[in-house]
Amino acid sequence: MSAEIVNLRQFKKKQARSEKEKQAEQNRISFGRTKTEKQLTKALNEKAERAIEQGKIEKKDGGE
Repeated sequence: MSAEIVNLRQFKKKQARSEKEKQAEQNRISFGRTKTEKQLTKALNEKAERAIEQGKIEKKDGGE
């Protein structure tokens, strides 16, 4: 019935390194793109927004 002894300081450091690595991976995904890729994404997003706006039905002020 012996449990594994864990050094709390080392555990906290290991956990902090793991969190920093997760954040770095997210940053690589978000910011690690070329200018062309960013422009393409922006153009696709704008196109999708226009398509959504075109599909909306406008309500008239008076009446139903």
